[in-house]
Amino acid sequence: MALALGEGGGGGGGGGSRLRRQLESGGFAAAEYVKQLSQQSDGDRDLQEHRQRIQALQEETAQSLKRNVYQNYRQFIETAREISYLESEMYQLSHILTEQKGIMEAVTQALLLQADRDDPALGVRRAAAAAAAAAAADPFLPLSAKDAAASEEGRQRTLTTLLEKVEGCRDLLPESPGKYLVYNGDLLEYDADHMAQIQRVHAFLMNDCLLVATALPNRRGAYRYNALYPLDGLAVVNVKDNPPMKDMFKLLMFPESRIFQAENAKIKKEWLEVLEETKRNRALSEKRRLEQEALPRPAPTPPESTNPFEEEEEEEEEEPSAEEEAVDLSLEWIQELPEDLDVCIAQRDFEGAVDLLDKLNEYLGDKPVSQPVKELRAKVDERVRQLTDVLVFELSPDRSLRGGPRATRRAVSQLIRLGQSTKACELFLKNRAAAVHTAIRQLRIEGATLLYIHKLCHVFFTSLLETAREFETDFAGNNGCYSAFVVWARSSMKMFVDAFSKQVFDSKESLSTAAECVKVAKEHCKQLSDIGLDLTFIIHALLVKDIKGALQSYKDIIIEATKHRNSEEMWRRMNLMTPEALGKLREEMKSCGVGNFDQYTGDDCWVNLSYTVVAFTKQTMAFLEEALKLYFPELHMVLLESLVEIILVAVQHVDYSLRCEQDPEKKAFIRQNASFLYETVLPVVEKRFEEGVGKPAKQLQDLRNASRLMRINPESTTSVV
Repeated sequence: MALALGEGGGGGGGGGSRLRRQLESGGFAAAEYVKQLSQQSDGDRDLQEHRQRIQALQEETAQSLKRNVYQNYRQFIETAREISYLESEMYQLSHILTEQKGIMEAVTQALLLQADRDDPALGVRRAAAAAAAAAAADPFLPLSAKDAAASEEGRQRTLTTLLEKVEGCRDLLPESPGKYLVYNGDLLEYDADHMAQIQRVHAFLMNDCLLVATALPNRRGAYRYNALYPLDGLAVVNVKDNPPMKDMFKLLMFPESRIFQAENAKIKKEWLEVLEETKRNRALSEKRRLEQEALPRPAPTPPESTNPFEEEEEEEEEEPSAEEEAVDLSLEWIQELPEDLDVCIAQRDFEGAVDLLDKLNEYLGDKPVSQPVKELRAKVDERVRQLTDVLVFELSPDRSLRGGPRATRRAVSQLIRLGQSTKACELFLKNRAAAVHTAIRQLRIEGATLLYIHKLCHVFFTSLLETAREFETDFAGNNGCYSAFVVWARSSMKMFVDAFSKQVFDSKESLSTAAECVKVAKEHCKQLSDIGLDLTFIIHALLVKDIKGALQSYKDIIIEATKHRNSEEMWRRMNLMTPEALGKLREEMKSCGVGNFDQYTGDDCWVNLSYTVVAFTKQTMAFLEEALKLYFPELHMVLLESLVEIILVAVQHVDYSLRCEQDPEKKAFIRQNASFLYETVLPVVEKRFEEGVGKPAKQLQDLRNASRLMRINPESTTSVV
């Protein structure tokens, strides 16, 4: 594929259009595209600009996709409304057919009655046959041939039998005088996506709800509670036969749906008819009850009394009855509230749904709690649970983590308005933890450790700072949630330190590289103090073990190198051969803090010091400088003891050489090196340690004093310890 890198550059819509057409072409090969792009690019900046153009194109495509989804969803809502209108017309048509069926049955009954009058024996035989058919019927079905009292008693007995046969439904399905069993039967449940058989269930249809139970494997005729669906929010859809999948129907309960298969087409038809009829009867009875409760009730007439003071008492008693007047639930917006909530949830209008709930709570705030209000509350609470589930899903870590913390603000704010600030806080922090973890995991490990640490600190601490600011915005009035945020910040810091230590300390980087990396992490951590969040002590506590190990490891390296040089020590002056080399050494010693090094230099590039002492000085001061970059109070004794151990190796070697050397000239040279070590190097180490730490070190002072005593009595056989 021919590719010109400049076609995306230049600016503007022309380059973007060409890039879009190139990426959308049918023969686009990503590997070839990247290969040619890397070959023709001028450098990192060119690649970064090309990456920005592709990201801009990606965002534009995402926005276009969102608009298309929204447009399709609006069309889906309009289609659903049209289907609802058609369903209403089908209901009317079904009602007309039912009336015609009733007329035909009435005519048939009239003809049979006339025939019974003409032939009484025929009527007796017909009654006996009807009784036998009723006795053989399903025991769960109420017998319509009994009188009203016997029928009600039979329905209650059937409901009691149901509660005994289904485990776990007694608390969910309380017995009440108005609840009875309408229909029941075995069904096979199938997976809605793959149409695979899931389980065998037994469905019980009550006059106000549908109970689904699964059969217990080891107990015949016993069931376990599976789900309970109110008829108000239940929709029944016929599934067309598609062999071998046939005799199926679907139950829709937002936000889920379930598919069941009946034993045959006749039973499927019975289920569909009885479900629709029961839902229709439920809606009619609810409407009649609301109309009855909306009618004004005449106040009872009190008996006449001869007490002249009773009038005032009666007037006082009438006032609270006015306050306890029944709540008017016949208002149009209240009647349509459950459906409006369903629409808002389906359209993802979370703010509108919570506004409707606030409006209802404000309207019912000071009203008495009556039975209609309780039933309305039950319907609304079911929608609140659905809304909560949708908001929880919006905050789940499985969702897309793009957009940063602000992308969660909408769901979090609505959960807080619903009174679930604790759950909102928990979900928000889980979402951000997943986002931070994903960002760290996707960060490419660079060849240079310091470059990777710069990127790691930028990604992590920027995310932490954005999360803290968003948390403060969302939970400003919930002080109890701040402790949860501190705990989350600590766990996130531990995740950061794990990635940091794996790259810096586990890979055995040099002490200077480790010091620079820790310095970068500390500087980024201090930025959090701008919002009142100081996590420096946490990063110190998490890094102390690794830094302590690095210091001790580097100390051992210096001690081994010093001992090796001491074993080869000949106590000869250094000859640097060239003035340039001497000048370079002067600069190195000056950077180590040795300002009087010129007094130890001689003519013709000679230095009146031993190579071992000079190398020890440079190595010790470099160790001290790098260690001070890593320093914090928890490492004070570790650093101090390491310094003392390193210095003792050199001091003891000089002490031993002074006592063992017999040549006067060489002994004088050793004494000159000892003077440089004791009077110049040790004070510089002590001063630099005090500057870096902020307080003097008694151990270093004692070591210098012991060295002074040794200089006064160089023939002493007591070594410095």
